[in-house]
Amino acid sequence: MAPHSAQDFYDQLAEDYHLTYADWSLSVSRQGNALHALVSRYLDGAAPLEVLDCSCGIGTQAIGLAEHGHRIVGSDLSPAAAVRAAAEAQQRGLAAATLAADMRSLPFADASFDVVLSADNSLAHLLTADDVRRAVGDMRRVVRDSGLLVLSARDYGDARQSQRQSTVPQVTNSDAGQVVTFQLWHWHDDGVYDFDHVQLLPDGDTWQVRVRRATSRAWALEELTELVRECGFGNVTWHGVEEAHFFQPVLTARPVA
Repeated sequence: MAPHSAQDFYDQLAEDYHLTYADWSLSVSRQGNALHALVSRYLDGAAPLEVLDCSCGIGTQAIGLAEHGHRIVGSDLSPAAAVRAAAEAQQRGLAAATLAADMRSLPFADASFDVVLSADNSLAHLLTADDVRRAVGDMRRVVRDSGLLVLSARDYGDARQSQRQSTVPQVTNSDAGQVVTFQLWHWHDDGVYDFDHVQLLPDGDTWQVRVRRATSRAWALEELTELVRECGFGNVTWHGVEEAHFFQPVLTARPVA
């Protein structure tokens, strides 16, 4: 069976993506605070930096970093998500240039950014080691030798071995009432799984059901570490959820000149 298109998935989800968070605006600030603090450990107190968020989605991390004064460029495979990210930033009086681009072929000059970021388990949509190498290799190309790579990824733990079938439902309060979001996972070989992203939206006395489908690979953190090193980074470090104050483990790495 062919993988479900990640671009189609995020184009369809862009309008409702904020409903995957209990409070999206609060999450934007919290994630921005956490990433800013982490970057500050490595880059001179994190004075305003040139930051590329190459899987920006609707702007969750990009807007949070822009709130700290960083100069943000956001790119995403989904044109619909990139458009919404720019609109969300503008509504907050923040500047964030966005465009549609595949992280495996970034349309930026060499050494353009101090920080290259890809958060929220975006690398999981790259199903082969070669695709991850292409993406991280292009991140290495566009980050300055003095810069920093920042990735976040789901810690699948034993989910791949046990073939976990679902995620814990998230309940979000909306103007229309409570919205419930969860995923159903359907496993293939080599850690690849299709998932149904299910949202239940209140509709009078019943529910409206929205289902979007995509394909991911349950990369082990150790596998990602080795692939990042192969692409020209050193000092590769995973920061746990409690240390990073982020909802997923966060990898930092420095370019090797």
